[in-house]
Amino acid sequence: HDADINSVDFFPDGHAFGTGSDDSSCRVFDMRCYGEVTKFATPEIQCGITSVSFSRSGRLLFGGYDDFNVHAWDTISAGDHAFHLPSTPHDNRVSCLGVNPKGDALCTGSWDTYLKIWA
Repeated sequence: HDADINSVDFFPDGHAFGTGSDDSSCRVFDMRCYGEVTKFATPEIQCGITSVSFSRSGRLLFGGYDDFNVHAWDTISAGDHAFHLPSTPHDNRVSCLGVNPKGDALCTGSWDTYLKIWA
């Protein structure tokens, strides 16, 4: 990363982890090869990432952003296209997020003092 790292979450198999940074990128590092394996960023997103969490399967990496939005990255893609979630963002920066153990809900928290659950 080229700026502060704000969040880390382990990949479900425990061999890798994802990070979110003020450099506007999410990255995945694999501990078996001691290095970065994927970078998720797009020129359209130019704000910091406050929080990251993998889906239960590891297929998606969710990121909470300073621009009040949540984006999902397909971990088997080229890393240059984010899916915007949800359709009604928070009214302030997303400060935390997490996926429930069953993998069927995402909860986001924000400086707007609200929690939102997306199921």
